[in-house]
Amino acid sequence: MSGAMDVATTVQLGLPYGDGEVRFSLPRANLLGVIEARRGGACEPSDLDDDASREAPTGRPAPGDEYPVAAGPTPAEEEAEIRRALAEPIGAPRLGELAALASSAVVVVSDVTRPVPSYKFLPILIEELRPLPPEAITILFALGSHRRQTPAEHLALVGEDVVASGVRLLDFDREDCVPCGATSRGTPLAVSRTYAETDLRVATGSIDYHAFAGFSGGSKAVLPGVCASASIQANHGMLLAETAHAGVLMGNPVREDMDEAGAIIGIDYLFNVIIDDERRIVGAVAGEFLAAHRAGCALHDARCDLRIDAPADVVVASPGGAPKDIDLYQAQKTLDNVSDAVRDGGVVVLAARCEDGLGHPVFEQWMAEMEEPADLVERIRREFVVGGHKAAAIAGLLTRVSLFLVSDLPDDLVTDMRMTPFATVDDAVTAALQRCGDDAGVLVVPHGVRVTVRD
Repeated sequence: MSGAMDVATTVQLGLPYGDGEVRFSLPRANLLGVIEARRGGACEPSDLDDDASREAPTGRPAPGDEYPVAAGPTPAEEEAEIRRALAEPIGAPRLGELAALASSAVVVVSDVTRPVPSYKFLPILIEELRPLPPEAITILFALGSHRRQTPAEHLALVGEDVVASGVRLLDFDREDCVPCGATSRGTPLAVSRTYAETDLRVATGSIDYHAFAGFSGGSKAVLPGVCASASIQANHGMLLAETAHAGVLMGNPVREDMDEAGAIIGIDYLFNVIIDDERRIVGAVAGEFLAAHRAGCALHDARCDLRIDAPADVVVASPGGAPKDIDLYQAQKTLDNVSDAVRDGGVVVLAARCEDGLGHPVFEQWMAEMEEPADLVERIRREFVVGGHKAAAIAGLLTRVSLFLVSDLPDDLVTDMRMTPFATVDDAVTAALQRCGDDAGVLVVPHGVRVTVRD
């Protein structure tokens, strides 16, 4: 392609990027669709409205050539859904009944790398725990293998009301775990001492697709959330199985091992939410950890399992902004989710701010040591290491497509990782169309962590 694009024949689109948005233009003829979970499928080019006077479903004026968005639940509706789920637990008593029999409770909460709006449901969940005094309740942040958090991040995660309530806020300490057996697949289990020594153990989180555990949520709050490194390493070592795939539960060894670990370690109650692209709660489940999680997975799958007729030449994607693009380690999930949507020899344009850099020391080391992508794929089969697995996943994609990255990472670092850096999405899209041809078909995925796109 050469020269400026004719405004009359282009579509203007946006991608979440950090706490903001990046805009770009695309020839209308090239756009195959905008993949949005909130629409329940792909937004076809014909759905894009040139009439700037039309009202979008949100009630805001819809600028010409923007894809339409649907209104989400109001705060009152979100609260009502939280209370409904807690009042109708699946396969378990109400949480208040369990709290009345306990002397202490621990509530496992997602860390800053997850988009879970814990601050919306924690005050209500703590109400349910009211038979217990605040000092008997611990909010335990499920760091897994991630970094420790700051007091400001704790506040942002749980909200001022929870901080002021007097409950204890505690980061998971990988150095203070107690052994508690092993799974039938041989995963040695050692869990947070705080978690193990508390009467009532509650797991929370959100349900999304997960590249090799099938779905997030459920027992994943415990393994890997509050388990020792050896436990995580053994569990994640099963990710090379063919059935360890986004959206797959039955026969997925990673998920089945996690769920067995949850039963052995003990999860007394589960509360999970299903969220939209704006972190609004569109559904909630509570109760016995397996039954409630499976019900939540079915809800999420109905919204976000999106099929396409054939792979595109170019996929333009974003993880969905902060915190999902806080670093490349987290943003990589989007590449997994859209990998089936791009043809061999095509291009993926990823817009991810990565303000925290690469995000994991082993991941960073493996990416730096990559000489040929195929070698890294072979390395993970010989030498499974947590962190290295995501480097190998990127390498696997690089063996068949080109990766164009728009980020805050230094250009030389991006180049060393066998990706091509671009300053803007417009520049990256222009280069992708030059590589794939003027008639290349383009799919746009603004919230790549939220959906899995399959052909």
